[in-house]
Amino acid sequence: MPYRYLLFYKPYNVLSQFTNDSPVERLTLRDYIPVPNVYPVGRLDHDSEGLMLLTDNGQLQHRLSDPKFHHTKTYWAQVENIPTDEAIAQLRKGVTIQNYRTRPAIVDRLDEPDLPPRDPPIRFRQNIPTAWLQITLTEGKNRQVRRMTAAVGFPTLRLIRVAIAKLQLSDLSPGEWRDLTDEELRSLKHLF
Repeated sequence: MPYRYLLFYKPYNVLSQFTNDSPVERLTLRDYIPVPNVYPVGRLDHDSEGLMLLTDNGQLQHRLSDPKFHHTKTYWAQVENIPTDEAIAQLRKGVTIQNYRTRPAIVDRLDEPDLPPRDPPIRFRQNIPTAWLQITLTEGKNRQVRRMTAAVGFPTLRLIRVAIAKLQLSDLSPGEWRDLTDEELRSLKHLF
């Protein structure tokens, strides 16, 4: 039986697992994806949005999840205030978060992307501007992007993962999923 590979646009406030073990009522992957025996490759926090890959191929899951393989994950982060050149340079070199030095990252300013509105919307302060950054990592520590931007003085207000390796979020809306195309599958073949 062939493996399944799914892309999913995880909405805000949805757990990136199929069960809810917490006392707080939250939606899970089960509320969106009716495909049995697939599991997420990595996680997104409940308050983050964006691209998830799900599969029943354990070897691929391991290759994409293990930081020693240095696979990229790209995020769009809306941050509070306008990041300075110095802050961006720090993010690019790596910052210390929770006694851990992050690997260097690719960080660029980003024009405000055309995204569906978040429900609920981010907090808005009339006298504090926001800006968008595109951040590409080769690791995935717990809440890493949020901790990195906070460490340089620009807390993340909204976070969307837009790419995993060569897979892109582009044609999905929040809550939608689909099987990988043949071309997307070929782009992953070198991993297993």
